[in-house]
Amino acid sequence: MRKLVFVLSAFLLLLASIPATHASAETGKAAGWLDAKKVSQGIAAISYEVNAKVKTKLMIAKGKESYTYNLTPGSKTEQFPLQLGNGEYKITILENVSGKSYKAVAQETVKLNLKDDKVVYLNSVQNINWSSTSNAIVKAQELTKNKKTDEDKIKAVYEYITTNIAYDDKLAKTATADYLPIIDRTLKTKKDICYGYASLFAAMLRSLNIPTKMAMGYTDYIDQYHAWNEVYVNGKWMTIDTTLDASLKKAKKKTVMYRDAAKYTKSKQY
Repeated sequence: MRKLVFVLSAFLLLLASIPATHASAETGKAAGWLDAKKVSQGIAAISYEVNAKVKTKLMIAKGKESYTYNLTPGSKTEQFPLQLGNGEYKITILENVSGKSYKAVAQETVKLNLKDDKVVYLNSVQNINWSSTSNAIVKAQELTKNKKTDEDKIKAVYEYITTNIAYDDKLAKTATADYLPIIDRTLKTKKDICYGYASLFAAMLRSLNIPTKMAMGYTDYIDQYHAWNEVYVNGKWMTIDTTLDASLKKAKKKTVMYRDAAKYTKSKQY
């Protein structure tokens, strides 16, 4: 993902320079764009008619922290996590005006008050997109059919992914900041970059009601921007890196399912 990290860095700098004027009212296609009922599940559900000719972004901010996403033309509804903890969030839709200039066309403020923040990591969201009918989710059910504990289920899915999914070197060289993993595509082609590995693992485990984060940042094990998972098991979050372990298995080297979290530096989580 070396090329992708430079693209992402440039993208973040671009966002910092966005001059946006906040919309004070919802009109036209922006009306009713946020499903407030989904906030209680830890997600922002966005229904917005994106003009395919206009770059459109969603910014979710809490205090000084924020996450920014591209909205997809043709999508009826896309879901995004509210992963910055309880409190007040400002959610804004931005449309490109010209160059690096964006204008805010809609904005809402919502308050998150979850008793258990792990619920955030059970949802289907834009970059961990799944449903009960997804082929990958059906496979997860098959793999864990006779498994009794969450740890046994995690291991079954981990073994399947690290044994059957290969690293896609070609995609790693061509992926852009707009790249989104599709779990059924990864399952079918049996290859992806670390983003796809982490998305597939998270989706499969979430469908089994096991809270799972997808994390992005850096690790001592790999000299480039990386994606991995944190899974809630036996009362604590455990670090699992299916991309690394798939490569080690291919090289016939020893693997361990749970990794030392101290060797990972997280910049984003979903």
